Amino acid sequence: MVADHTPKIVGTAWALLALNTLGSAGAKTVVPLPRSLIQMVTMGALVAAFALALLVNPRLRVRASAFLFLLTLLLVPSVISSVHLEVGVGALFRCARLTLFVATLWLLSRWWDGGLTFVRHHIRMYFAVLVLVAAGLLVAPGTAMPEYYGGRLVGALWPLTPPQIGQYAAVVIGLTVLLVLGRRTTGAGAAVVVVPSLVLLAMTHTRTATLGLIIALTLAIGSLVLTSAAARRVFAWAVLCATVAAVVFSSALRSWFLRGQSQENFSNLTGRAKVWDALLAAPRTLGEQALGTGLGDKSLDGLPIDNSWLAVYHEQGLVGVTIVAAMIVVLGAVALLRPPSLPRACAIFLISYCAISSYTEVGLGDASAYLLHLALAASLLAAPAGAAAPLPALLPTALPMTEVPRRRIPRWARR
Repeated sequence: MVADHTPKIVGTAWALLALNTLGSAGAKTVVPLPRSLIQMVTMGALVAAFALALLVNPRLRVRASAFLFLLTLLLVPSVISSVHLEVGVGALFRCARLTLFVATLWLLSRWWDGGLTFVRHHIRMYFAVLVLVAAGLLVAPGTAMPEYYGGRLVGALWPLTPPQIGQYAAVVIGLTVLLVLGRRTTGAGAAVVVVPSLVLLAMTHTRTATLGLIIALTLAIGSLVLTSAAARRVFAWAVLCATVAAVVFSSALRSWFLRGQSQENFSNLTGRAKVWDALLAAPRTLGEQALGTGLGDKSLDGLPIDNSWLAVYHEQGLVGVTIVAAMIVVLGAVALLRPPSLPRACAIFLISYCAISSYTEVGLGDASAYLLHLALAASLLAAPAGAAAPLPALLPTALPMTEVPRRRIPRWARR
């Protein structure tokens, strides 16, 4: 087994980045937390992450990354559209936050080598968040499952919405299952993480996270089928169990997905379709179509957009949509070109999950957990540092020199 030479401070910086993406708006907590205090904690975590990354990488050594290049390029339409202050001074604040987020990823990219180190940091951080959610459920069950969210699980100690909890649970479950298949963790240790995460995911009643987990995990395990006997067994059993469940529990599954909603409300995605139609029908200037209106709170007239692509179009225009699409395409293409391996399977899971969730969730155009998931995928697809090809020789003298045998001189010639 290859020793992990990544400094522990790198894992701390990664955890602080994840803490920054938790956000400051959500459900009501047991102890009311002022939004200014939450923003101070999350932004302080981002500043601390950047400081730690700079401390551990003072010479600013980075790894070449097409994903980070495109993410840096996304700052251009974000800043240009935000300086007009159409959505207020907060747009510039969000641009500064995104800039610091990207800069920290660049500094941490020095340790992106295609290993699973950052996967373990990712699982630990978000599982810690799930433990906090479970603690809130035990302390105040009524606050953790309020009526205004339809009895769905929320964060009672830290303001987290059901989609957020469902996202964290799905990512933790998927990555842990893949580590088990790759024999990088024990079954007992994985059960401690997977079982409570599954319970919390079911209690959030989040359809996007559930479907994203099933489809993305299926694609990831499918990428290991040709090289892993364990993956083949799990894949076969999963197909069998899914078929039986679809036949036997079809009515129960249908009622779970409807969540007590009418068929009409379910068909328009709980009112999301109306907001999307209004966003697309809103008049825009040529500049707003190209560069957007600036980074905002991902809403239209106070209503959440709940679609990453439309949110990026609204705030960063068609240029932003093109850049975000290029990030997904580049990561997907690199993952398909890599030989089958556990890091590749984890990257496929993360890319697929983010692509599926982007239909009803926002975050691909701003500092968020989804961008952190994609950054983790990029670290898994990075070539090992020792695998880089040497630079070609530019001068003939750079060729390897061989020793020329000495010619024997007769004794009479030496005299």
